[in-house]
Amino acid sequence: MCAAGRRWGRRQRALLWGVLLATWEAAWGQLRYSVPEEMPKGSFVGDVAKDLGLQLPELRDRGVHILDKGRTQYFALHGKTGHLVTAERIDREQLCERVQQCVLRCELIVEGEMRVYGIQVEITDINDNAPSFREAETELRMSEMTAPGWRFPLAEAEDPDSGRNSLQSYELSGDEHFSLAMQTGTGGDQRPELVLEKALDREEAAFHELVLRASDGGDPARTGTTRIRVMVVDANDNAPVFSQAEYTVRVPEDVPVGSVLVTVTATDADEGLYGHVKYSIKKITDKASQTFQVDSDTGRITLLRSLDFEIGDTYELEVQAHDTGALFDTAKVVVTVTDVNDNAPKMTVSSMLSEISEESPSGTVVALLHVQDSDSGANGEVQCSLDGDVPFRLEKSFEDYYRVVTARELDREQVSEYNVTVRAADGGSPPLQSSAVLVLRVLDVNDNAPVFEEERYSARLAENNAAGALVLRVRATDADWGQNARVRYRLSEGRVRGAPLSSYVSVQAETGALYALRSLDYEEVRELQLWVRAEDGGAPALSSNVSVRLLIVDENDNAPQVLYPPAAPSGGVWSGVELAPRSSEAGALAAGSLTRWLVLAVAAVSCLFLAFLLLLLALRLRRWHRQQLLPANSGALRGVPVSHFVGMDGVRAFLQSYSHEVSLTADSRKSQLRFSGASCCDTLPARPLPDDPASLLGDEDHA
Repeated sequence: MCAAGRRWGRRQRALLWGVLLATWEAAWGQLRYSVPEEMPKGSFVGDVAKDLGLQLPELRDRGVHILDKGRTQYFALHGKTGHLVTAERIDREQLCERVQQCVLRCELIVEGEMRVYGIQVEITDINDNAPSFREAETELRMSEMTAPGWRFPLAEAEDPDSGRNSLQSYELSGDEHFSLAMQTGTGGDQRPELVLEKALDREEAAFHELVLRASDGGDPARTGTTRIRVMVVDANDNAPVFSQAEYTVRVPEDVPVGSVLVTVTATDADEGLYGHVKYSIKKITDKASQTFQVDSDTGRITLLRSLDFEIGDTYELEVQAHDTGALFDTAKVVVTVTDVNDNAPKMTVSSMLSEISEESPSGTVVALLHVQDSDSGANGEVQCSLDGDVPFRLEKSFEDYYRVVTARELDREQVSEYNVTVRAADGGSPPLQSSAVLVLRVLDVNDNAPVFEEERYSARLAENNAAGALVLRVRATDADWGQNARVRYRLSEGRVRGAPLSSYVSVQAETGALYALRSLDYEEVRELQLWVRAEDGGAPALSSNVSVRLLIVDENDNAPQVLYPPAAPSGGVWSGVELAPRSSEAGALAAGSLTRWLVLAVAAVSCLFLAFLLLLLALRLRRWHRQQLLPANSGALRGVPVSHFVGMDGVRAFLQSYSHEVSLTADSRKSQLRFSGASCCDTLPARPLPDDPASLLGDEDHA
């Protein structure tokens, strides 16, 4: 009970030390823990969340998990507690055969940060294995002529535990003729040897029974035994002797099965039956026993199955040569396996983005890769590269991890999707390589305004169009994608003849079709100038404008109007007179050379009007001269307001309008020009004023 308590205390101290060490190393991207072997599944290894400074909700939000490399997973991350726990029962001796320090490695990935943390877990040994011998009973043949003090090598025990829990001592019991001695091997290991203490006598005892016990240093100690049966035979003077104490051979890992790796040779100086030598492998591991075999007659060591440098690079065998008289010799055989470039680099995409915004800055991490080559030396040195001219580059992250980051800004309008090929090649000759393709879609950002297909638009529309008539279509395209590329059209505000522009035309928001909302009249509006705006669906939206010129085309929609004679008032009768020659026939026009006469008539009227003005000026001069002669209180033009005259170099003239009627005939010798008093307004009276019986023009004026 006390021993169990001490073991539990040691485990707890080891766990505490492991936690303290892990906390110190977390800042360096490396976590270290320690856990005893043979712990049940789900046992606590370390508090990863605490060591990385992560809260429990962040474990799910940031995608924290143990990276799966396609091999047995011995550890798992508990999602609720953030603890690293064992996923399988771990047998240190199975995983780390003949290794003093057993360390298992795994990687913890934080996808939200594209970071990788290395985790090293040392598997500490417990005394769960007792020393054992390959054979439960061993038979030795010894000549009765053997001198005391002669040493015979014994089979060694195997204990896969390490440290104090491994094999520590041997003990021999059973007969006074023999004792046990320890011989230190070349590798520092202790080898048991049977020492003959007293001379043998076959007639006294034909065989001797011995027990060899092996013990480890565990608490409590574990032991293993083998029985040794010594057969006493007749005299045999010479033992076999190997040509060399140690044989060393180097073979490539791709050597064919069945190949002879090395031949050991031993000779015996005896003749006859005692000089015949047999070979056997006395000391070999379970793995090596399935890989090599020795021909008992020839000493040829052949290969039973394929070698793999990555599984085992060195094998040690102990070969024994013995004669029929039970005398023997041993030799050591060391087989060194050399690496062959038979493993291509293995590339694993640990984490990656499937899409990235085109406005992402340079250096944005898009993928995390793990590259590993099981070969050694130059064959295991891996170089990674990207194929083609792509806006990405590779960066070394942690140990065998690489990050793919953006090398420059992206432009979705140039390339909307990338197929990035990452290639890994080793240093072998010829090199082996592997690749992975990363498919990355570039997300659009509203960085392009709509662009019209034409710099300006113009159209011609006949007047008197129907309301709602299609005038033209404007079209703009946007190089962006999705909602950012959706273009809508609208009119810029404006006014035409005081009315809003939108009351004349409208534009369809989706298609850009421009419609006339009313019937246009060339005599009112001959041209419309307007602006159409195209706006995308981004946030914020981008827009552009284009000018549209709409020309109204005249149509013959107005009949000629008669300017003279003017139209008679409603119900009235036109008072003008038209004369026609007597020789006119029925259906003939009232003027044969009407145009020529009209021109002459207009010229005559103009001359008369000019003569009238000259006459009026002369009258004004005459009246002014008379006023200078008459007294100041003379009432020549009493009753006429002064406002009816205007000064022109001292002469007053009428301001008010006058009216006249002209009657012209094409074939008449008489023309009539009549000034109508009724049609004049604000003119001087036609008859003389009461105080002036003389006419306005005077006698000479009438003449």
